[in-house]
Amino acid sequence: MTDPAARLGPDRVRLGVCCTLWWNDDFPAIDAGIPFGQAVSEMALAGFQGCSIGHKYPSDAAELKAALDLRGLRVSEPWTSTYFTVAKMRQKTVAAFEETLAHIKALGGTELVVAEFGASSHLLPVDVFANRPVFTNAQWENLTSGLEELGKIANSAGMKLSYHHHMGTGVMTRADVDRLMDSTDPDLVHLLLDTAHIAFAGDDPLELARAHADRIGHVHLKDVRPEVVSRVREEGLSFQEAVELGVFTVPGDGGIDFRPILEVLADAGYQGWLMVEAEQDPNKAVPLAYAKKARAYLADVLGW
Repeated sequence: MTDPAARLGPDRVRLGVCCTLWWNDDFPAIDAGIPFGQAVSEMALAGFQGCSIGHKYPSDAAELKAALDLRGLRVSEPWTSTYFTVAKMRQKTVAAFEETLAHIKALGGTELVVAEFGASSHLLPVDVFANRPVFTNAQWENLTSGLEELGKIANSAGMKLSYHHHMGTGVMTRADVDRLMDSTDPDLVHLLLDTAHIAFAGDDPLELARAHADRIGHVHLKDVRPEVVSRVREEGLSFQEAVELGVFTVPGDGGIDFRPILEVLADAGYQGWLMVEAEQDPNKAVPLAYAKKARAYLADVLGW
């Protein structure tokens, strides 16, 4: 493999940042009071081209697009939770997805991100490892068929669906991701590679990237602090407690080596978003400082 800078240039990838540096959408109490306008201005100031959507963003698509256009930003993705493994939730899940799709399309976005949160432990004040769901074969079938239905809807709208493996959910580990990829149509369901969530789960993000390089449709570049991961396991802490303790940070500030991961993406001809993310307490980790730190790290690795 060669330096990824030559093959992950601005003609192939776009660099974005998730709003979880500025506030937490899962746990709204983790907040330093930073308003939407300041957050997106700081994203642009740090040198990013796009951003995810968060709960402080204007709900009106025209208003939001104008605010982002003013700062030279594009929407990278929305988030839609799915509940295919929960009885009688398929219709509601599809309806919510279609609503999100319409909103993101109005903003000029082309990416859709989903994760199955049926029986997830990540929002509960419980041990995130011990209480995460293990799906039955029937639940796996409901999940994979539901995701393929969403993939068809996305494709028909000229958009792409990527699945986000996530701590505390039924698709958390490398084995879970392998099963999901093996059980879904590659033309309908892509993989969102989240480097930190898979490392937190106890698996190797580099090996996951190598195994499914041809399925990766979206990337969250997030780092972990290994000492916090160890504490969460040993003390049986919740996902919220892990976040508040600083389990996540930006690329280049934790225990993950991102260069070989980016080399794998380059070798696979990856095109799309590289999204910096770090679910941190903005009262402890100044968002703009960490956004600039991440952008400087990527500039060093990618050469731009």
